[in-house]
Amino acid sequence: MVPSAVPELELGPRLRRAQQREADLIASIYLEAIEAAMPWLRLAHGPGEVRRWLREVLLVEDEVWVAAERERPLGFAALSRRRDFLDQLYVAPAHQGRGLGSELLALCQALSPGPLRLWAFQRNRAARGFYERRGFRVVLETDGSGNEEREPDVLYEWRRERA
Repeated sequence: MVPSAVPELELGPRLRRAQQREADLIASIYLEAIEAAMPWLRLAHGPGEVRRWLREVLLVEDEVWVAAERERPLGFAALSRRRDFLDQLYVAPAHQGRGLGSELLALCQALSPGPLRLWAFQRNRAARGFYERRGFRVVLETDGSGNEEREPDVLYEWRRERA
């Protein structure tokens, strides 16, 4: 089990672990952010399935962090249990451009024991620029046959700079 506290890090006032009772709100952030950023994307699962997956799988199997204001999540990041893979990072469209995604990503980078990897869709230029500006490099590009959406994607990796 991954500890819920992170004593070695100074968490900003907006960052905290997600709570199971927030699953539907986090799923709404996910669905709204995908629709706003990638209206061309054919989702492999409907909203009900997404909510169930988030509640029963993501919040159980991953370490999920939220960026919140007044206790309300406005964005979230899901980090694999080994902390080596960023499975999800989304901010509600109305709250983008305020540094929430950057704070969540910085937390995940700080928690990662070594290289941190993630997938992005090739056509999602905004996400790709976001990650590339923060030191992620392309490791692999695919035709999308390995993902449920059948959308060409790209695998990114970030490595901590050596002191």
